[in-house]
Amino acid sequence: MSIRDTVVSVFKQVAGDQGRTLAPLNDDLKLTDCGLDSLSFAIVVSSLEDELSVDPFNSADWVEFPVTFGDFVKLYDHSHA
Repeated sequence: MSIRDTVVSVFKQVAGDQGRTLAPLNDDLKLTDCGLDSLSFAIVVSSLEDELSVDPFNSADWVEFPVTFGDFVKLYDHSHA
């Protein structure tokens, strides 16, 4: 499974578990408009750390916070490489 597929899967799983309505995920979708709240995002990051063995928000390198879903996927893509 690709990084993108994993991220999409985790977003959908967390949205379902948290009773949130997830907007259609595309690269231009602003994360603030995707339907997840801050707790859901924390669960997404934790779940992705378990799935991918990486937490780009806890790295020694400076990380620019992603604004769009595409930015979020790229962050994990670059961190996992």
